[in-house]
Amino acid sequence: MNTFDLSPLRPRLPSPLEPVEDERFARRGLTLLLKRDDLIHPDLPGNKWRKLALNLREADGRPVLTFGGAYSNHLRATAAAGRLLGFPTIGVVRGDELAGRPLNPSLARCAADGMRLEFVDRATYRAKSDPATLAALLERAPAETYVVPEGGSNALAVHGCVELGRELAGAADVVAVACGTGGTLAGLAAGLSPGQRALGIPVLKGGFLGTEIRALQEAAFGGARGDWALDERFHCGGYARTGPALEAFARDFEARHGLAIERLYVAKMLHGLVTLAEEGAFPAGTRLAAVVTGAPEPPPEGS
Repeated sequence: MNTFDLSPLRPRLPSPLEPVEDERFARRGLTLLLKRDDLIHPDLPGNKWRKLALNLREADGRPVLTFGGAYSNHLRATAAAGRLLGFPTIGVVRGDELAGRPLNPSLARCAADGMRLEFVDRATYRAKSDPATLAALLERAPAETYVVPEGGSNALAVHGCVELGRELAGAADVVAVACGTGGTLAGLAAGLSPGQRALGIPVLKGGFLGTEIRALQEAAFGGARGDWALDERFHCGGYARTGPALEAFARDFEARHGLAIERLYVAKMLHGLVTLAEEGAFPAGTRLAAVVTGAPEPPPEGS
């Protein structure tokens, strides 16, 4: 059993569960709670800690290679973990056209934390799970490099997210979470108690996520676990897309509650939850918990 020490990171667990007074829910007899996973760790916030922790123990200090887009929170969290715990990191980034451009703030943070960035064309990135493609990437990596999939979602990550559900036992009837690769929802649903259900709000379009979540639960547990569903209406056209309506919603939520809202995941999930409440999707008396899976990216230095 690997005993790689993660204690220097000092995560804040369990994360706080905070009630929120919002008349859009209150007038329908609903209670809104925010599960503040964004406060777990300043550099590995939210589901990034939960999905990475068991993978880092498995890597046991070896170099870690992983995947993400130009604005990947997962790449940033992996790079930060490497800096804090002293292991090398390699980030395979979607889009070889980015190689000759100045790094955006997200990728610049990865590089500052010591991550070696490798930009690949989109066809190669789509084939990243193909054994031959992965072998070619690993040829350029140090020996015994440990591979973490895109978004950190694998069976270990799913097991790491089970604790999120357990922390919410008895506290909510419905737990909503934004979904990218599906690992958080797969584990969350498994950790909830009977009578509780998980609601996933995908931030990518395509309708593929249900299949991915079922496959992750099969890999982690040998079969389906928990009561979960997806509402695919709130992706705003795809990953990293927002638009004026979502921006207006996020600014309004921030003004109401004094909480900075991350746009690509958290704002879409909260917008979905408010819309569903207004549609009458939840009976009066329902306790809703919204998982805040990350914090907004800090502004560039000097801005």
